[in-house]
Amino acid sequence: MAYFARQTILVTGGAGFIGSHTVVQLLNEGFRVSIIDNFDNSVMEAVDRVRHLVGSVLSQNLEFTQGDLRNREELEKLFSKTKFDAVIHFAGRKAVGESVAQPRRYFDNNLIGTINLYEVMAKYNCKKMVFSSSATVYGQPDKIPCVEDFKLQAMNPYGRTKLFLEEIARDIQKAEPEWRIILLRYFNPVGAHESGKIGEDPRGIPNNLMPYIQQVAVGRLPELNVYGHDYPTKDGTAIRDYIHVMDLADGHIAALRKLFATENIGCTAYNLGTGRGTSVLEMVAAFEKASGKRIPLKMCPRRPGDATAVYASIEKAEKELGWKAKYGIPEMCRDQWNWASNNPWGYQEKKL
Repeated sequence: MAYFARQTILVTGGAGFIGSHTVVQLLNEGFRVSIIDNFDNSVMEAVDRVRHLVGSVLSQNLEFTQGDLRNREELEKLFSKTKFDAVIHFAGRKAVGESVAQPRRYFDNNLIGTINLYEVMAKYNCKKMVFSSSATVYGQPDKIPCVEDFKLQAMNPYGRTKLFLEEIARDIQKAEPEWRIILLRYFNPVGAHESGKIGEDPRGIPNNLMPYIQQVAVGRLPELNVYGHDYPTKDGTAIRDYIHVMDLADGHIAALRKLFATENIGCTAYNLGTGRGTSVLEMVAAFEKASGKRIPLKMCPRRPGDATAVYASIEKAEKELGWKAKYGIPEMCRDQWNWASNNPWGYQEKKL
């Protein structure tokens, strides 16, 4: 166990999909963890299952606060009673389509919450952050794979909130050089913990491909809407870089270690992906193979704000963080199906 492994990490949005998996890994690595979450798109059951997964000894190192980053008083209260060594900031709304329809909701939640967080972190002298950014900051890149120093050009309000927040991080760090900030640009997180106890459980009709496929496979939805089948790709469907959520969780541990070990890191971005592109139809076929279920498809027009093909250049994370994705598409589908078949209605009992 490393010399800094007793440090205390605040995880915003820690009850969510990526947050909950990262909290499991943090606890397993010996960190103390405090979650703040407003349950906007998550449930307490996820936190309870995290405790169960890590066992009674490690779960003593986990604290939970229900709170909203937009409420400065709640944040102040949290920081005044615990000294945090770093923050992993996941909290935010994340659906492209929803952001196009409701941009104000995205600006309010993602921007104001984060600005508040920076203010309170500065006040309590906690100046290390791992920020949950997104490959959407690349928009439709001129070429692929996406390299971290590409021009940034988000195509939708969700992506713009991530882009604005990256710019804010760079400005803060430039003005106050003692800040250390790592921006992690995720590609498409899928899969679930191998236990099948925690996984992705979005509210309402899912916006992302894999939870949608999963809900069709367990019979909650009749068919999968495939948005766009006339893209200039080998099968006409969009290409993305899918990454196992446990690989992503380990990427956050690697980023934290880098923050603690590197004084002059400044504000720097890393892609977290596999470096391989997979089309929607290839993903459907892989999931059918893993689950033994047929997924009926409905071909639909393209969605506004969606790019044709995006996948990551992964050299920088490998070289500087010592991190590389371990899992491929078959394992992503296997673990997603294990979660779905054990929890067909997610964390809730079946809706009557």
